Amino acid sequence: MTVDPTTPTLSTAPAAPRRIDPPFRLSGRTTMILIAVLAIVAVYATDQIAPATSDRQAQLRIWLAARAAGIVTFLLLTFQICLGLILSHPTNKSTWKLSKRIYPWHAHLWVFVMAFLVVHIVSILLDPYAKVSVVASFIPGLSEYRSSPVALGTMALYAFVLTAITARYTKLLPAGVWLTIHRLSLVVFLLAWLHGILAGTDSGALGPLYVGTGLAVVFSGAYRYWASRQRRPTFTTSLTEVAVK
Repeated sequence: MTVDPTTPTLSTAPAAPRRIDPPFRLSGRTTMILIAVLAIVAVYATDQIAPATSDRQAQLRIWLAARAAGIVTFLLLTFQICLGLILSHPTNKSTWKLSKRIYPWHAHLWVFVMAFLVVHIVSILLDPYAKVSVVASFIPGLSEYRSSPVALGTMALYAFVLTAITARYTKLLPAGVWLTIHRLSLVVFLLAWLHGILAGTDSGALGPLYVGTGLAVVFSGAYRYWASRQRRPTFTTSLTEVAVK
């Protein structure tokens, strides 16, 4: 019995392409609901979990809420930017797609950043000591309280919203435009870093926090640069390759 060499066999038949599930993404409605819920929970927890123990602390309750929300926002922003730097790879653009376990943290962390940012802004507006008006909080340079530091925070807000929205709706933009805008994330961090140091009255006590977050972003950027120069796979790519093998 002869076998026609043109007839495909089990050993020569091409394997079916492996299906890659698209990364999970929150819808616009779900995102807005989540932001609202997180903001309400944060405001409620501020008064219920840590009630005032003195009249002086009660008077500063709003300021404490604003400062706490600002610090949490900054820490979450730092974590998100560090993840973005580590996941991105100039010589392997598929790294972020392959990292299913880590990428969603970077993709959806902006919702939590925005929720605590809303609490921070609302608390500042309600603080009778800061006396920052609605107009001054959204137009740089009009604040009577530490005008320049508050202006830095306002600019950080606009830059963050721009990078977050363009990253969420990449298909509405020309190819590559969202990535160019997304690189403003480093500017967002720098503005937020300076805003926290210059606007806060307790910046001296929080010095180690600002030094640590700054070093974290610098080291993450250095890792990305090193991976690019060495043309080596990133941490997440290495894990994916091992899993495939």
